[in-house]
Amino acid sequence: MSNTMLVIYLLIINVAAFVIYGVDKYKAQNDLWRIPEKTLLLLAVAGGALGAFFGMRIWHHKTKKRTFMLVVPLCLIFWAVLLVRGI
Repeated sequence: MSNTMLVIYLLIINVAAFVIYGVDKYKAQNDLWRIPEKTLLLLAVAGGALGAFFGMRIWHHKTKKRTFMLVVPLCLIFWAVLLVRGI
């Protein structure tokens, strides 16, 4: 994958993660069908950790869940190291 394609992919998945965390917060507040936690975590694992992290902070969503407080920052570090090393 070229660097340009990787940057585009990461931009898209991070924006998607941020928006989806906000949508799930809205759904939680309005007793609507929720997005599975597996899906939210998978977004972070797949490269959307920064968007997930900001989604957690800005929407105040999943900040009391130990799994999210561990997995999202670890994924963020993992992706940052990959990017610094040039994958």
